[in-house]
Amino acid sequence: MAERRSAGILLYRRAPTGIEVLLAHPGGPLFTRKDHGHWSIPKGEIEPGEQPADVARREFEEETGHPVPDGPTIDLGEIRQKGGKYVVAWAVEGDLDPTAAHSNTFALMWPPRSGRYIQVPEIDRVEWFTPDGAKARIKDTQIPFIDRLVEVLDTAG
Repeated sequence: MAERRSAGILLYRRAPTGIEVLLAHPGGPLFTRKDHGHWSIPKGEIEPGEQPADVARREFEEETGHPVPDGPTIDLGEIRQKGGKYVVAWAVEGDLDPTAAHSNTFALMWPPRSGRYIQVPEIDRVEWFTPDGAKARIKDTQIPFIDRLVEVLDTAG
């Protein structure tokens, strides 16, 4: 079985109280009441022959409805999620109004095994969080992306 890999963008901005990062909440009825430990960076699977950075940019736009802002990127490296998928990420500075974000949709059989499909957004909302707030909500295995960003920005002054 081929190794599953995804690529994503962690958007950050400088607020009066410090940096904030943009996280995405998964859409659909399975995640309606789930919060802490279920948020993620906007990301998507890398198909054979695709460049990870290109995938990260495409997925960010599909999941937020906005292109990745122009500007330098910060390589946040790679992590391995509990299910075995590897995720590589970059941080980019920019701003995005969460109320203007909109995600692509997909067909989901709901209720399960019913034979009926509904269209659900891949991401139902995005929000800005402080690093501590983000670490309380993001999947545990993605916390290193936030820590690495904070370390790079603290080192840069």
